[in-house]
Amino acid sequence: MRYLPKSDAERAQMLAEIGAGSIDALFDVIPEEYRLTADLNVPRQHGESEIIDYFKAAAQKNSTSYTSFLGAGAYRHYRPVIIDALVQRGEFLTSYTPYQPEITQGTLQAIFEFQTMIAELTGMDVANASMYDGSTGAAEAVMMAVRVTGRHKAVVASTVHPEYREVLATYAKHQGLPSTLVGYDRETGRVDLTALEAAVTEETAAVLVQSPNFFGVIEDIPAIAEIAHKKGALLIVSIAEAVSLGVVRPPVEADIVSMEAQSFGVALSYGGPFCGVIAAKEKYVRQMPGRLVGQTTDSNGFRGYVLTLATREQHIRREKATSNICTNQALVALMATIFLTVYGKEGIRELAEHNLAKAAYAASALGGVTGAKVLFTGAPRFHEFVIETEEAPAALSERLLKSKIVGGVELNRWYPELKHATLWCATEVITKEQIDAAARVLAS
Repeated sequence: MRYLPKSDAERAQMLAEIGAGSIDALFDVIPEEYRLTADLNVPRQHGESEIIDYFKAAAQKNSTSYTSFLGAGAYRHYRPVIIDALVQRGEFLTSYTPYQPEITQGTLQAIFEFQTMIAELTGMDVANASMYDGSTGAAEAVMMAVRVTGRHKAVVASTVHPEYREVLATYAKHQGLPSTLVGYDRETGRVDLTALEAAVTEETAAVLVQSPNFFGVIEDIPAIAEIAHKKGALLIVSIAEAVSLGVVRPPVEADIVSMEAQSFGVALSYGGPFCGVIAAKEKYVRQMPGRLVGQTTDSNGFRGYVLTLATREQHIRREKATSNICTNQALVALMATIFLTVYGKEGIRELAEHNLAKAAYAASALGGVTGAKVLFTGAPRFHEFVIETEEAPAALSERLLKSKIVGGVELNRWYPELKHATLWCATEVITKEQIDAAARVLAS
């Protein structure tokens, strides 16, 4: 009765009211073969002490001794312990949407600081309070460009994260938004500028690229911006690896920047929750999705913070709403804010340089093995790189796992032409010894 509070008499009354003979009759529309007719095959109930023992035993099956070279949009970085100590304070952990500024100044100020830092990093005028993640941020950025331009077509680089493109395709399907996919140059790994120029027309609302792109290569943003703007389209730059902005020039030529801020102190946590961002030129702020916190002064002249822009249909006329995103990732954005505060401007640059150096060493070590080579060497890259091997990636992964090494991501899942290629990532948490160990396995 604790979890199913309705009595048998009350259930019978409800069924009679809707004209159903039984609860089973409610599910007659489901074919017989899909109905659950037996009890679930789950263990008996356990006491609290038994549950703790179970999870302790299960935890022993995990090993922290594995080295992981995975990246592809979710990155392992060191998380300062101060992050969890602060975000677990009750006033942050249990806070709700800051509709009432008089009682939520702390939350509003934290969001304002986050927005300020993101704007500085990306080179944009204004940033929102955050989005769900990088993939929804990229899709929302394209929808934003459609509203700004009044056009209804998009051009997307194939070097944008494949899962970001899948999310965009879901959005576009029900928005009547056709998109054109543009390939990449086989020597550099950058978007093919000739093909891009041919794809962008006077009907194009947005050009979406990623830099560093899915191959870890840094795109030529000024050249791409010139192509997009020449036809009146907006340029959206997606950034899946936020730490890159410590050393990579911000995409100031872009109109909108969409970013995943997971690298800023957010744990991988099996894929989320993460923290998306949209930043843009100030003239486009009215079409920005999500929320925006602003700074003001109260009647006594003291500084204060308020929810300046809330663009959901809950707040304004439905036809004027720019998004149905129902909240921002305030707690996760707070993690990023603390991370950026702890590292500071110089620290973020040093962290990015560390990642750059680790990847350069790893690419040299792995690419120097007989039967392996680094692809896309004709353009600069950050901390990811593509290795092509004579050995099938699946077989290589099996050999690496026997040595407790998780190798790169197999690319043929999304890029059939790269069937013997893997995407490797080396961040600051990877040691020289671990890189050397992976190279020895590859050489064997």
